[in-house]
Amino acid sequence: MTPAEHAELALLLEVAGTPKPGNVDRERDLDDLRFEQFLAGAVGAREGLEAAANGPVGEAFETAVAGMADASGTNTQFGCLLLLTPLVRAAARNDLSPEGVSDVVEATTVEDAAAFYRAFEHTDVAVPDPPAGADALDVRRGADAVSALRERDLTLRDVLELSADRDANAAEWVEGFPRVFRAAARIEAARGPVADRAASAFLELLAEEPDTLVVTEHGEAVAEELQERALGLQAADREEVAAFADDLAERGVNPGTTADLTAAALFVALERGVAVDD
Repeated sequence: MTPAEHAELALLLEVAGTPKPGNVDRERDLDDLRFEQFLAGAVGAREGLEAAANGPVGEAFETAVAGMADASGTNTQFGCLLLLTPLVRAAARNDLSPEGVSDVVEATTVEDAAAFYRAFEHTDVAVPDPPAGADALDVRRGADAVSALRERDLTLRDVLELSADRDANAAEWVEGFPRVFRAAARIEAARGPVADRAASAFLELLAEEPDTLVVTEHGEAVAEELQERALGLQAADREEVAAFADDLAERGVNPGTTADLTAAALFVALERGVAVDD
């Protein structure tokens, strides 16, 4: 399979894994998101994922987001695609490693950053407020912020570095994807159906650090509560994890950044030889 095909499969396996507390999976919809929308989003993102192998990273990301939004009717995998795009490029260059993906990130341009901002016009995305003094660079401005990007000569890496202390996906971009590669190694070392390994990886990632989407939408205290509960469930049985998932679904608390990291880790594991028939 090509890197783009593995990326699409990673998106499908991520949403198929269950139980994933607070997230859509094959056994659980949310009030405003359904399982089949994630399947459609993964298929819709294919053109952008294919473009990521050789074309500009920012343009590929915007294409993937637009296709996802058109197919699913909403934002299903924006954060996943942000992580997958540079990983697909690194894999296409036969250098899927922290160093290889860092090279991709360092090579991004101002035009990549402009495409990243335009991607926010295709769907609604929950993001934290910009740092103090950076209102002109608020991603919620979409294309209206592109002139400020060009005036300051900011690449896509530069833009993501601005929020790396508040957004786990941005931190992965600027730090060499450490959590993604660690989670991928755990998926590789595990046994059983890959979707089940994905669910386990999700819980382990949730236990590592507070989910930054939860921080944005519900505050630090709720995010820390989820982390503590996930830590206590590492050796729990499936029924206890499912009860946690039901509780978060009822409360409307969605650790979506953890799902993004899980999808990216699945991609790395698939590229390294994990197969659905293992």
